[in-house]
Amino acid sequence: MSKVTPKLHWGHININVSNLEQAIGFYQKLGFEAFIPAIPYLGLSADPQSNVIPQASAKALGLPGNTRGRACIMQLDNGFPKIDLTELDNIEQTSPLTNHDLGLVRFCLVSQDLQADYARLTALGVAFLSPPQPCEDGLADLATCVDPDGTLIELLQVYLDKWPTLKPSK
Repeated sequence: MSKVTPKLHWGHININVSNLEQAIGFYQKLGFEAFIPAIPYLGLSADPQSNVIPQASAKALGLPGNTRGRACIMQLDNGFPKIDLTELDNIEQTSPLTNHDLGLVRFCLVSQDLQADYARLTALGVAFLSPPQPCEDGLADLATCVDPDGTLIELLQVYLDKWPTLKPSK
């Protein structure tokens, strides 16, 4: 029997939010724009009125039946992955994971000028864990901002010219 490797490609990263409009505004500060103001296959839209997620989709996502919500798919440039911001009604919310937890705790966006991006975002009211910090051996600079619900977003400026030559693994 031959082993078949799946051919998967990036789709999206889901971020559950408490206030869809506030989240859209925050991610626009980071340079995202609305790709589709909805998640059509879940029957959700960014309209003020929440919609019920179809039973089969709710089951596949591990959500209770009759879950209602609103959503918007955002993009950075025209690439992938997209992010889908989802506001669910009447679902008990818990705090997002932090850097010492297991699971997906943050995602990373690359910056060409981290100091300038930090200054611009700070002026727009974006909260950071600290100002940009130099990483080991000057290989990168790093700062982490926090969305309105506590999701961590790593901003990274990489200096590839300082990286050691990587040798292919055998």
